[in-house]
Parts: sequence; structure tokens; C-alpha cells
Amino acid sequence: MKKIKVEDAVGMTLCHDITAMRDGFKGAAFKRGHVIREEDIEPLLDLGKRTIFVWEENAGEIHEEDAALRMAAMAPAEGAHYTAPSEGKVLLMADIRGMFRVNTRLLEKINAIGDITISTLPDHYPAEPGARLASMRIVPLVTAEEQIIQAEQLCRREKLLDLRPYQHRKAGVIITGSEIYTGRIQDKFEPVVRQKLNCYPSEILGVAICDDDLNMITEKARTFLEQGADFLIFTGGMSVDPDDLTPTAVRQLGADIITHGVPSQPGNMTLVAYLGDVAILGVPGAAISLPTTIFDVLLPQIFAGDKLTKKDLIRLGDGGLCQTCRVCHYPNCTFGRY
Repeated sequence: MKKIKVEDAVGMTLCHDITAMRDGFKGAAFKRGHVIREEDIEPLLDLGKRTIFVWEENAGEIHEEDAALRMAAMAPAEGAHYTAPSEGKVLLMADIRGMFRVNTRLLEKINAIGDITISTLPDHYPAEPGARLASMRIVPLVTAEEQIIQAEQLCRREKLLDLRPYQHRKAGVIITGSEIYTGRIQDKFEPVVRQKLNCYPSEILGVAICDDDLNMITEKARTFLEQGADFLIFTGGMSVDPDDLTPTAVRQLGADIITHGVPSQPGNMTLVAYLGDVAILGVPGAAISLPTTIFDVLLPQIFAGDKLTKKDLIRLGDGGLCQTCRVCHYPNCTFGRY
């Protein structure tokens, strides 16, 4: 684009909106793309516009709204849609519930190009319909088209954004502890797990209360697996005492324990394992007494179908300390960001 005197702009194309504010009106007196006419000169001068910006042919530049549309096209996300350009930006909006994923390494590369700015919700964020997931715009009114082309080339090789819908899971729940099995104390975990799983597309195949008996625990787990369970939840026996049986039972099933213990509070002694595609969680007692623990952080990823890795779980340390707010605002807080 180039800056030119209003009197010399007749026949040229305006490359930005010109706003007017008068008599209670605020809006575009002249829209981008308007071809300047002789009769426009006086109204433009009345608006205080001695000079305006017009397009130059073959300048290799792209307007902010056109750039935003190109950026939206390079980063589609199924289950979400982009808004029309407004104030030079487009927004990615969630249409479904799911786990929002961001290729953070690619995002850094694109934002380092120059004039491009893409801001998103954090990676691994549980999104609800209507949530704003990402915003895309360039900083100046126009930029070199080469910058957009460079970003498009990066996105052809890797996916930038994804919204992964929650998948239906069949869960078996195994509660251990002789004090509960014998009726000396009342179990408090079942209502908690039912309430939390009710937030996802799930079916609870059953809740088994087991004595501190390794064979009983593994037998109940195998029964749920035979019934088609693809998610096992254990509670009880999750500390480091020699007679705590849950980790031993999980190993006896043939599962691969990813970790027993995560850098997160509350929920430090959480166990994560997989038996093929069957996700297994060992949930510490904190889930009973506190509104939010690492149990709440891991559930969305499990229902999105993403396998947790040791690296994922190590990253929980940065943001892994719950602030135990008087009123819980999770997930709109620092807890569980990784």
C-alpha cells in the first residue's frame, strides 16, 4: 500500500475502513475496497483525512482481514469453526465438547515469523461448545504476503490445532480396603467417581469393593475386562506401604505402569497404566475430600483417546500445584496445565 494525498487518490482503491463519528453515529464512512471518486474528496477532508492509504499493484502485500482468512484456512480444526473477520482477526470457536490440542512447537515457529500473531487456549485444555479456542491476526494493517505463505507451508507439514471429541468408554471401578469391605467404614468414592464420569460419554459396568486380597482384586479387574471395559479405575492401596496392593494387582494384570506418582498436588500418588488400549488409573484418597485433583486433569485426555506418556506426566509439575481456592474455578486456573 502507499500513502497518498486525498486530492490525488481519485480512481484508486482504499485499503482500510475510514471511521466517522458524528451526530451519534460511529461507523465506516468509507469501506475498504472503495474506489475513490471526485465527490469523495470533500467528505474525506471533512473527516480530517488529508492523506489516505491505497493499494499498489503488485506490491506483494496482503490486508489484515485477507491475512486472517488465510491463517484460518491453514489451521482447520474439526468440531470447531472460524468466525468472519472482525477488527482484523478471526476466532476459532468450539462446536463440540473435547480436548483442545495445540502443537506448541509449531505455534512458536509461526509466531516468530514477524507480523503474525496466533494466541490460543493452553494445550490439553478441556473445551466446551462456544469456547473461544484461538485468535489469529497480523499486527499491522498489511503485511508482506510472503509471511503468510511461510506460515502456510509450515502448516502443510504439521497440524497446528485440534479439537478431539470425547469417546465413549466403559469403566470398571474397583475399590479396595478391608475397612470398607468389612463394613467398618462407609465407602465414599463411588458417588464421587459416578459424578465425575457422568460428565463424559461413559458407562459404568460395575463397582466392586474388594478386601486387601491380591487375587480378589485382580479377579474383579479381569471380570470387568471380560465385560468389555476399556477403562479401569482403582482406589485404595495407593500409598507406599509394603501391603498396598493396587500397583501389584495392576502389574499382575499384565499392564504397563507409566508412573506411580505424579508431580502434582493434590493427587501426588496417582498411578497411570495401560493394558493395550485399556486405560488404568489408580486414584488416591484426595479425590474423595477435595473438589479438584489430578484425577480431574487426566479424565479429559483419557476420554479424548490420547495415551498419556511419562513425558506428559512429568510436565504436570509446572502448574501441578492446586491453589485450593475457596471457590474452585478449574479448569480456568493454573492447575493441570501441561
